[in-house]
Amino acid sequence: MASESTTDEIEEKETGKSTKVAAKTKTEESPEKIETAESSGSAAVATKTKTEEKIEVTESIASSGSAAVAVAAVSPPSSGELGKKMDERIFNLNKILIDRVYDLICFVYPVKGNDRDFARFFVLETVARVPYFAYLSVLHLRETFGQRTTDGTKDGEEMSDRMRTHYAEADNELHHLLIMESLGGNSNVVDRLLAQTMAFGYYWYVICVYFLSESAAYHLSELIEDHAFNTYDGFLKNHGDRLKKMPVPSIAEKYYVDDNPFLFDLFCTVKETSADGNFSARRPKLESLYDVFVNVRDDEREHWKTLCNLVQYDSMQGCDASEVRSTEPMPVEPAAA
Repeated sequence: MASESTTDEIEEKETGKSTKVAAKTKTEESPEKIETAESSGSAAVATKTKTEEKIEVTESIASSGSAAVAVAAVSPPSSGELGKKMDERIFNLNKILIDRVYDLICFVYPVKGNDRDFARFFVLETVARVPYFAYLSVLHLRETFGQRTTDGTKDGEEMSDRMRTHYAEADNELHHLLIMESLGGNSNVVDRLLAQTMAFGYYWYVICVYFLSESAAYHLSELIEDHAFNTYDGFLKNHGDRLKKMPVPSIAEKYYVDDNPFLFDLFCTVKETSADGNFSARRPKLESLYDVFVNVRDDEREHWKTLCNLVQYDSMQGCDASEVRSTEPMPVEPAAA
């Protein structure tokens, strides 16, 4: 019995000794791991999962002062905050030109709530559609000489996509013009002569500007389309009751309801998104001339949104519809003495 007790004590001591050795071994291994991790400069990262490592790296970037990079790693910045401004001198020149032309048309064609109002819109639409033809002329020439993207690089926006959109915009403005003609807006030879003379001169002016600066040329049309929207909106508010008693012209019915909507959808490049996340499809129901003018007004807003994107981002889809803002001037810094 005594011998067995002695044997048991020896085994317990050996077991205890073994346990201590094992514990010591683990204790000795831990500093080695820590030293290894510290030697690589990634102590915290070495004991984390891959997901935690990404978070650690992002936080490390932010703490080191590279805030912009850290934000980009998590989510792209809002494009609405990145739209470039236009040189104040070009901005003011464009605004003076468009405002003076618009004021002249308003003076010659004051809105009085009678059929002469349609002559005013005939002149406006004749001039407003000219820039899209000018853009197409320049782009077609560049395409002829081998340019396939708008900026000449392989990553730029496809030239053909922009040309199709400008054609669709010109087609839309053509139908606005045809609607005004169907209402008698072009019945006076003086009105036709004035509109065509202005359109001819403006066409060549936009050609020259577009060759030198696409954004400056697009800004001209942005200002025109903004004026057009406000003009139609004011006309609807002040003379809507009269328009609701007038029939829908057949050309409006054909364009907005009967025709294939391909070209109509094509110029709406900055679409509104419905509550369920799908793009809304504007398919108007025309019951009176009032509805026609509502759609003409809304078309002008679509053109304006596309032009704002082209000026500020050099892209037709620069930002979402909710983020579109008018182009702002950028003050010119005075030259150093």
